[in-house]
Formats: sequence, structure tokens, C-alpha cells
Amino acid sequence: MLHTKVVDIKKEKIKISSAESFIASSKFGASIFFTGTVRDINENKKVTSMTYDSHDELVIKSFEEIYKEVDEKLSIKDKAVFIEHIKGHVGLGEISIIIAVACKHRDQAFVLSRYIIEEIKKRSPIWKKEHYENEDSEWLKGNPIQAN
Repeated sequence: MLHTKVVDIKKEKIKISSAESFIASSKFGASIFFTGTVRDINENKKVTSMTYDSHDELVIKSFEEIYKEVDEKLSIKDKAVFIEHIKGHVGLGEISIIIAVACKHRDQAFVLSRYIIEEIKKRSPIWKKEHYENEDSEWLKGNPIQAN
């Protein structure tokens, strides 16, 4: 069971309640909610907000590939995974990504959540532009996209 979406901030916001509803099931004993938020300082620069851009179709494809790999690499077959990433301008403290997972056991849920966020950071075509207190801004250097 998988839900993936790039959320256009101009049209809607990421809601934890949507993730909660999606993964809710009495067949799972453990749920983990990971949220990434915009923080106020990066590399000693005062951040005021962030703009995210993405290649939506490839982002969704990467999310789906990561989900499918879990069976092989982590041997977690029974799971629910909800992934949403924001696109657009986001203020301090606002959610930029949510990953919610549900598994039978807590160790599986922790491993699964960590695996998903690390793989997204490595492989998904999502770009971040930081906006600073002095009104400067810059696109951050990301990881090069890696083929499987």
C-alpha cells in the first residue's frame, strides 16, 4: 500500500492527518511519522524561507522505486507508506516532506522510515533554494542523481 504525491504549496499544504488516515490499520503494530521542516540556520546563514522545485513525474517514479526495493533489500513485505513532498515557497517551521510508515513491528518501521528518507535525498530530483535574512538566496548543492 503506497501513497505518493508532490504537493503544490500554492494549491494545498501537507497535512499529517492525511498521512495518519492512510496508514491506519489494526494489522500494523508500529507507525512512524517523519517530517522535514524548514530550519532557520544553515551553514551559519540566517534562513528566512525555502523554495522547492522538482521534476514531479520523476520524483513520483523515484518514490515508487524506493518502495518496491524495500521488499528485496529490507524484507519488509507488509507495510503502508505515505510520502508527500512540497513544491513551492515554504516558510520557517513549515513541513517540506512527510513520510509515514506502518509495519507489524517497531524495528521494521524505524528501518523503513530511515531507508526511505535517505534514498529520497540521494535519488529524487528535488531542488532547494534558500532565502536569507539579507534578501540573498541560493540554490543548494544536492546529491547527484544516482541510477540503480
